[in-house]
Amino acid sequence: MKRIWVLFALLAFISFGCQKAATKPEAVQPAPEKEEKESVQKPPEKVTEQKIASGKESVESQEKAAGAMEEKEGIFKDIHFDFDKYDIKNEDKSALKAIASWMTKNPGAKLSVEGHCDDRGTNEYNLALGDRRAKAVKDYLLSLGVSSSKIETVSYGEEKPLCTEETEDCWAKNRRAHFVVLGKVSK
Repeated sequence: MKRIWVLFALLAFISFGCQKAATKPEAVQPAPEKEEKESVQKPPEKVTEQKIASGKESVESQEKAAGAMEEKEGIFKDIHFDFDKYDIKNEDKSALKAIASWMTKNPGAKLSVEGHCDDRGTNEYNLALGDRRAKAVKDYLLSLGVSSSKIETVSYGEEKPLCTEETEDCWAKNRRAHFVVLGKVSK
């Protein structure tokens, strides 16, 4: 019986004695506000008569740059391929000749040729076909005198479609080589 009382006293002590002491709730402090980083963009510098007179900026150079941009956008249009093919079509050869001419006139330019496919076929097959398309374009540009150090190739397969409909017209838009001007050639 003594054991029962000792056990009972021990249980009472454990259950009442081990409870957490009541504490006052801490005052809830508001979370510190996050400092928002404002993206500071400098406004474009205005062309003034002083700058034109001092030679820092000229109307002629601006017009020339605008003309070059228009020319660049016009000649770097995508070329397209037939289903499951990577042959350069005769109708695209003149566009590639214009690109080759532009590349020789701009010796500091570097070009990336991206090969794309429609979504029919496996991912692996389309990546390989896109690679063959990009390399076919590169090889044609090399045959026109463009240096191989100025052209790189990449295949996106079916990963970056222009059109997502399941029609022949849409698939034809996705079977393409796309051009990206990268900038200066590192020597």
